[in-house]
Amino acid sequence: MKKERILEIKNLHACIDNISVIKGMNLQVNYGEIHAIMGKNGSGKSTLAKIIAGHPSYQITKGDILFDGETITKKDPADRSHEGIFLAFQYPVEIPGVSNIDFLRLAYNSQRKAKQERSLDPISFFELLSSKIKLIDMNENFLQRNVNEGFSGGEKKKNEILQMALLDSKLSVLDETDSGLDIDALKTISNSINLLKNDNKAIIIITHYQRILDYIRPDFIHIMQDGKIVHTGNAELAIQLEKYGYEYINSKQING
Repeated sequence: MKKERILEIKNLHACIDNISVIKGMNLQVNYGEIHAIMGKNGSGKSTLAKIIAGHPSYQITKGDILFDGETITKKDPADRSHEGIFLAFQYPVEIPGVSNIDFLRLAYNSQRKAKQERSLDPISFFELLSSKIKLIDMNENFLQRNVNEGFSGGEKKKNEILQMALLDSKLSVLDETDSGLDIDALKTISNSINLLKNDNKAIIIITHYQRILDYIRPDFIHIMQDGKIVHTGNAELAIQLEKYGYEYINSKQING
């Protein structure tokens, strides 16, 4: 049985401040799949994540992005989020004066409103959120603290995964979620991501390193270079990259 496609990027070109950053990007992701995107600094990985989420600083000059078969290239970030796209930031921002629980309830009820569903009252929401917190092994004390304020790197990344679990998005794009994590935090977050994956969702992991892929096994690994994918392989590709570096990809291209 053929898997249903959730995301298709077709010959995408994009720029920022008239500088071309994505140069003929093609990518297909099906429901139930995990895709990893790797590449050197400046290859366009994080840029791609922002463009999928609808970052307003980037202008699409050519090509298309299809989500569930419909183009989203002109939709704003809020609409994309309500339709089921989630972006976990590489550098989660601090929001002084806003408690984590208020932020999460606003985000969750905003999503429900977009689906013409009733908002959850504070008590019902707390019950829902408590179940998600247990899933990712996070201390409930974080709910009363201001969003990411004073959080360690690992705590900020856990908070991103808590949002992912709560919003239950169809497509989650994780932009270098493993950066700045010690081994224990990496294992905890990886385990949470594995618990959240299912056949009704898809995940894109953007990373520099193999180590997160030791815990989350992707169906495909794509290598980006100069704003486009230049090579695709299976989970074993990460091992080769760790061993030989990106010259391994160049040799594969040369040798066909």
